[in-house]
Amino acid sequence: MFNSKVFLAEFIGTFALIFIGAGAAIAGAGLIGVALAYGLVLAVFWVAYGHISGAHFNPAVTFGFALKGTIKWEQAISYWIAQFLGAFCAAFLLKTFVGDISASATVGSLTTSQPIYAMVVEALLTFFLVNTVLQTAVTGKGWAIGAAYTFAILAGSLFTGASLNPARTFGIALFSAPSLADTSTYVVYLFGPLIGATLAVVTYNFFMGTTDAVPVSVPEVEAVVKSAKKSVVKKPASRGK
Repeated sequence: MFNSKVFLAEFIGTFALIFIGAGAAIAGAGLIGVALAYGLVLAVFWVAYGHISGAHFNPAVTFGFALKGTIKWEQAISYWIAQFLGAFCAAFLLKTFVGDISASATVGSLTTSQPIYAMVVEALLTFFLVNTVLQTAVTGKGWAIGAAYTFAILAGSLFTGASLNPARTFGIALFSAPSLADTSTYVVYLFGPLIGATLAVVTYNFFMGTTDAVPVSVPEVEAVVKSAKKSVVKKPASRGK
């Protein structure tokens, strides 16, 4: 079922992520500045919209939650539409304002020369990001998700531009690199993040299925309750004078 609030939250969050992060790259903020721009936006908007949509802002994250069963696949489709639309609008405005937005393109030294290696990099870094999202989403630690995206960009920008987000790549690619006519673009920036998200879900399920907690039976609970009641010393009722 279509949820307009979820759709709008994902659209605004993805738009802000691309507009501010890509805008920092276009402005020449440098690697650290760009990484912080993306990471801080993700952390802030996770706090702002996490209770509405889960604050995915990334088709790979949505894929992970759908694979995990947190959301239904038909719901994931509306997430993806909102995310790609938000990325496109952000890139379109940047293109309108400054003309050349090539500085914001998610390309690196491996993008065209070694696309398989580039896919592995994108998969690995997306695994780190989605793993962090899955492990911290319940506890509400948006800063951890933003920090994970920041260090992923710092680590992988040289190799692939560290997209980790198909909407981010393809929104910008409509006006700049990487080429949408090149099949390696989809191998690196679509399949890479989806593979990473899949591995993150598999790892999450493994951790959740191997808890060290020892089950406690009902009789044991009742025995503890009875023992606690016996240890309570009742004060004698006061007598009226």
